[in-house]
Amino acid sequence: MKANIQEFLDYLVAEKGCSDNTIAAYHNDLTQFYDFMTQPGRIEGKPSWASVTRDHLVNYILYLKEREYATSTVARKVAAMKSFFHFLLRVGTLVDDPAADLDSPKVKKRLPQALTLGEAALLLSQPAEGGPTPKGLRDTALLEMLYATGMRVSEVAWLTLDDLNLTAGTVRCVGKGNKERVMPLYPEAVEAVRSYLEDGRKAFLGDGSDERTLFLNPRGERLTRQGLWLIIKNYAREVGLTDKVTPHTLRHTFATHMLNGGAGLREVQKLLGHANISTTQIYTHISKDRLREVYDGAHPRAR
Repeated sequence: MKANIQEFLDYLVAEKGCSDNTIAAYHNDLTQFYDFMTQPGRIEGKPSWASVTRDHLVNYILYLKEREYATSTVARKVAAMKSFFHFLLRVGTLVDDPAADLDSPKVKKRLPQALTLGEAALLLSQPAEGGPTPKGLRDTALLEMLYATGMRVSEVAWLTLDDLNLTAGTVRCVGKGNKERVMPLYPEAVEAVRSYLEDGRKAFLGDGSDERTLFLNPRGERLTRQGLWLIIKNYAREVGLTDKVTPHTLRHTFATHMLNGGAGLREVQKLLGHANISTTQIYTHISKDRLREVYDGAHPRAR
């Protein structure tokens, strides 16, 4: 049974181009389901995927809910099971799909929270408070990169020196599905990255190191996604924005500020690397709030 899980994960990498984070999530979700199904007495006889019924899946969902998993987490695990069983059916391992008509829990859509212009400026300026130290230069460049491009934290973590063209003011990024996009950088972001490269990055490198990753930890290695998030969270706490900041906050802020500034939805979609414009449209709800503010302040009968 575990061999089938690995076969599915290999398929996601080779055919779908899924990221490491996506593969890890599928692996964890399906392994947890495997552990549940192979408990003594769960299935009569030798456990196999062909022995799994819709009732087993429903019982597993109830099991997750009893352990107070978030609805979004349960929905993700159900989606993983549905994809997995569909794959087993497609490759001929199964003749029936027990998850075919399985309903996913309804997840209430939450609007992404964006920082105001003032809050974003406050957060981005915080690393410089300690002076032009290597860490301060690195963290300033990191925050400016996130706000300038709207990249995912995981995308920034994988940037290399070869992705930069500071003369042209651009950065290349490989996003979900191994899709490449090139994004412009505003002058302050270019200057922040240049200062880090010239006066900060070398302090993180070991003697003779040829590491090409852009953002490094004190050991001269690539900063992980978790490490990047910890940096952001610490600065958010220092400026009193703990409750408003998540790993995606600067991405949400980028999209919202771009739309408020007059950028078109299609352009923002391309910059964010969204495959479907419906994903980008969630930000129009936030921009409508800004539209109301402008209306109330400008219309003579609204003042």
